Amino acid sequence: MHSPLIITVAPNGAYKTREQHANVPLNAAELAHTAKECLDAGASMIHMHVRTPDGKHLLDAQAYLDATAAVRKAVGQELVVQITTEAAQVYAPYAQMQVARDVAPEALSVGLREIVQPEIPLAEIQSFFAWLKDTNVMTQVILYDVADVRTWQRLRASGVIADNRWFLLFVLGRYSVGQTSSPTDLLPFLAADDGAYPWAMCAFGPQENACAIAAASLGGHARVGFENNLFLKDGKQAPGNAALVQQVVDGARALGRPLATAQDIRAQFQH
Repeated sequence: MHSPLIITVAPNGAYKTREQHANVPLNAAELAHTAKECLDAGASMIHMHVRTPDGKHLLDAQAYLDATAAVRKAVGQELVVQITTEAAQVYAPYAQMQVARDVAPEALSVGLREIVQPEIPLAEIQSFFAWLKDTNVMTQVILYDVADVRTWQRLRASGVIADNRWFLLFVLGRYSVGQTSSPTDLLPFLAADDGAYPWAMCAFGPQENACAIAAASLGGHARVGFENNLFLKDGKQAPGNAALVQQVVDGARALGRPLATAQDIRAQFQH
């Protein structure tokens, strides 16, 4: 029996604009409203970006704290709130690691290839991941391809990254033509993965839901939302993030897989 399915909503990302969809949440109040809608649809985690007043990508501790407070007011402890260190071609590794330390969030996502750069000594990587473990920050490590999986395994084997309750995210189709994903994009990740940690996927384009259901059927978890996809499985534009969550809930029900609660996630990934 597979563990309960963790459905994470990624409602805005670093790049999506109102011109692309009128319901992309850009500020704290909109994130809070979206969080409640997605919780009601079946999500148990929110992967949250913050923006500048004019909508640009932002890594800022106070903005994260303000957005987190707004979401907490809307949903209490019923969603795990995950912030991101994403560079988005704006921020360097040290700034990415510093915002994590300044916020000390409940949950964090880290793109491994963005942090593991030639100018960053391995001792700094070791220190950062040790801090994440010691402060009990629920950490999801983002892997874009099999090379990233190998890097992750090498850093663990060499002791740079200690064992912990890590959570992996496989990004499907990031470098495919037209940046559209299909469920078969999951197969190379699963072939390379050593099974040491739970994993989830995210995907681009209208097959996002098919990828999520494939992951759910194979014991993985799913992240969906406007960050990577604006379309329902029938190709029509989704009215909001909650509709993308609802599709995964329907698929999980068809698979007979129960849904995780925020409490389930904390029990699994915090120590």
